[in-house]
Amino acid sequence: MKDEEKLHILSEEQVSFTDRKQAGILLGQELKKLGIEADLVLGIPRGGIIIAEHLANILGADLDILLAHKLGAPFSPELAIGAISEDGQVYLNKEIAQEVGANEQYIQEERQAQWQEIRRRMEKYRQIQLRLPLKGKTVIITDDGVATGATVEIALLSARQEDPFKIIVALPVAPDSALKQLTKEADEVVCLAVPPFFSAVGQFYMKFPQVTDEEVLDILKKKKSGNKFKYGPHTDTE
Repeated sequence: MKDEEKLHILSEEQVSFTDRKQAGILLGQELKKLGIEADLVLGIPRGGIIIAEHLANILGADLDILLAHKLGAPFSPELAIGAISEDGQVYLNKEIAQEVGANEQYIQEERQAQWQEIRRRMEKYRQIQLRLPLKGKTVIITDDGVATGATVEIALLSARQEDPFKIIVALPVAPDSALKQLTKEADEVVCLAVPPFFSAVGQFYMKFPQVTDEEVLDILKKKKSGNKFKYGPHTDTE
């Protein structure tokens, strides 16, 4: 399948989500309309787990996390020059790294710092839920949005090592450049909105607070216990 045939963009207009809950519900409903089914939804903590929870509930899929963390640029940590995954794989955007002056020493120090953060999260989150196997499954990977796409890309490459049947990347918002890169690795990519003016993911949310470890743990506990929200045609997304 050609890359352009794997990409589903629902809108190219500016968008403003109330919060991650609304974005997750809208994305889940669109996936259902497209006839997309999945065995497992993987959310990238922390913000992506809120999106993943609603996708899993709407599609009737299992839920898990896929730990990946961005490598931030010098003096601008929100800008990703790359990312590192739960299994230690590193993706580096050499062009961006060079533009922002990230030398080899900085990259190694940032890699070590983010690897330590992933290990900390692994120890905490995996007490609630052991990693679910991906082999032979149709898997959705999601986050609350991407800017460069580095974190989702390393998560995708990490998941591919476990031999799933199919990997779908589903996102509320992303720039066109990032989506084109992701289609090279994913079997399918779905994005609600690709706005013409894009600087950061948070600009497309009215409420975009930091998600805490406690919120992630609560979502994993709730899913493990079998509790689900009910979604009807007039779902309240406030």
